[in-house]
Amino acid sequence: MNIAVIIAGGSGHRMGQDIPKQFINVYDKPVLIYTLESFQRHAQIDAIEVVCIDGWHDILWAYAKQFNITKLKWVVSGGNTGQESIRNGVYNLEGKASDDDIIIIHDGIRPLVEDAVLSDVIVKCGQYGNAVTSLPYNEQIFVVDDDISTVKYIPRETLRRVSTPQAYKFGRLDSAYHEAFEKEIGIYGSSYTNTMMVELGERLYFAAGSDKNIKLTTKDDLEMFKAYIKADKDTWLK
Repeated sequence: MNIAVIIAGGSGHRMGQDIPKQFINVYDKPVLIYTLESFQRHAQIDAIEVVCIDGWHDILWAYAKQFNITKLKWVVSGGNTGQESIRNGVYNLEGKASDDDIIIIHDGIRPLVEDAVLSDVIVKCGQYGNAVTSLPYNEQIFVVDDDISTVKYIPRETLRRVSTPQAYKFGRLDSAYHEAFEKEIGIYGSSYTNTMMVELGERLYFAAGSDKNIKLTTKDDLEMFKAYIKADKDTWLK
């Protein structure tokens, strides 16, 4: 079984709106529903769990009914941090998922995940036990030396940009979160599942990514999302 765990537990202060950014309406549909529709229509996704900010559970269930998100099976509360939210989602699957089930973790505010990206992360996880969406880094990266200058750069060929979706076999994922929170490893600051896994000694495997898979953090990101929705593809482009 392939289970999507959609993380929508944040309040989104940087967006500067009165409601959580995952529930902002874009063309009469909440951002989170765009995300859920990508998983709903993908043939390899069997079930969806949403880790949701408190106070919005009933609203989410109502939206799921309105927009026919029939794969939504569980809604659980988020935590005080991103890692606590993911942990809550993983722990809720204990007794529901088997060790070999593939768990696809994805940010609820990345609404443009493509079918091909989802398919590849599932396939790679099946092969290697985990998979992280990634892209080459196309800009030059320099290391700050004294705040105003640099004498060192990192060859971009050695870098990958990693985001969600990410996929892990449930047995290893569940045990990793228990270990991480017991030992306080990889759970603070901007840590995510992928960085936590590396800190626990896990080797991660790259899957395909997409520049279209943007994260909606600011109002400018929201405008970019609107532009993607309305954009017409040029038929002459290969």
